[in-house]
Amino acid sequence: MNRRELIKAFASLVPMTVGGRVWAAPATDARLLVVFLRGAYDAANVVVPVSSDFYHNSRPTLGIAKPDAGNPNAALSLDAEWGLHPSLRDSIYPLWAKREIAFVPFAGTSDDLTRSHFETQDTIELGQSAGGSRDYRSGFMSRLATELSRAKPISFTDQLPLIFRGKSQIPNIGLNSVGKPGVDDRQARLIKDMYAQSDLGSSVSEGFRIRDDVYRSISEEMTAANRGAVSPRGFELSARRIGRLMREQFNLGFVDVGGWDTHVNQGAATGYLADRLGELGRALAGFSEEIGPSGWRDTVVVVISEFGRTFRENGDHGTDHGHGSVYWVMGGGINGGRIIGEQVKVDQPNLFQNRDYPVLTDYRAMFAGLFQHMFGLQDASLQRIFAGTHPAALGLV
Repeated sequence: MNRRELIKAFASLVPMTVGGRVWAAPATDARLLVVFLRGAYDAANVVVPVSSDFYHNSRPTLGIAKPDAGNPNAALSLDAEWGLHPSLRDSIYPLWAKREIAFVPFAGTSDDLTRSHFETQDTIELGQSAGGSRDYRSGFMSRLATELSRAKPISFTDQLPLIFRGKSQIPNIGLNSVGKPGVDDRQARLIKDMYAQSDLGSSVSEGFRIRDDVYRSISEEMTAANRGAVSPRGFELSARRIGRLMREQFNLGFVDVGGWDTHVNQGAATGYLADRLGELGRALAGFSEEIGPSGWRDTVVVVISEFGRTFRENGDHGTDHGHGSVYWVMGGGINGGRIIGEQVKVDQPNLFQNRDYPVLTDYRAMFAGLFQHMFGLQDASLQRIFAGTHPAALGLV
């Protein structure tokens, strides 16, 4: 086996890889976790425009009722214009009351109008202009990690996503399918010995070290689960694992969650979407608990999706591919309890192409503003992450 073949075999067997440098302690205590809801979630039924009669007329079977303390299926009041889906009553709504979550409506990709899951997911993860040539070897969180001299990134995914592709390899691990490492201790020693005297030696050793640390941490929790603890299945428990790992080791994280493409039988206050939202809410609440009060104060979680869905329900009691969405920004230190960003009245004249929410806050501008204030990045750094983008002054942190 030649050197190139061995490297490929090593990459396929080891669930986590690190290359290029030895990670140091974070330059600041700030942590960032990006949660990508793949499939385009129906934002209009999560952060509900409760003051809009047009909303209720457009959704005769899917609409969420206006806030009503006596109706458990009614929206939870956020302000005079907006309400929250009732499935988030016990998980996300308390964070709103503590001003630890903000919502950014009419958010998304201002220049990607394809309504294609794959193309728009690529657009967001790359963080590059949709109209120009794309470098699929450069995701925006990888570029962020490069700008942060002491970043410790990790992707909680089976495969390294576009968002973390770049010059340096980023560790990745799928937390819902963790088993015994594919390379045992004897094989790991042989591989490390083979590379000990080469320029890859430190990278190979560091890759095995991080793999073993994460596997040990997760295995301990799985053992506890077998004695009556919470089941290790599902995103809810994965989020708690992520919270512990980010509390102890990492400060830049990414995770994706599927199941949001609701063309048929979406449901309203109950049903398919409500069940998925309940799981998501409990997962995020579990993450905030696991990372602990001091860690939560220094952490920002951003929940995004590739686009929103059609404002009007379709003939199958679902919604189709749309445009503008609603992003969530959470954390113990954010300026929350607010609906943030440019807004318009939710009515027919303001729909994009007479079907969708418009995009008034571009995702790159929002993230650039966050990075500017979270990490103290200067304009030159922001331009290397999001070329040609002016950071949005949303006052999130």
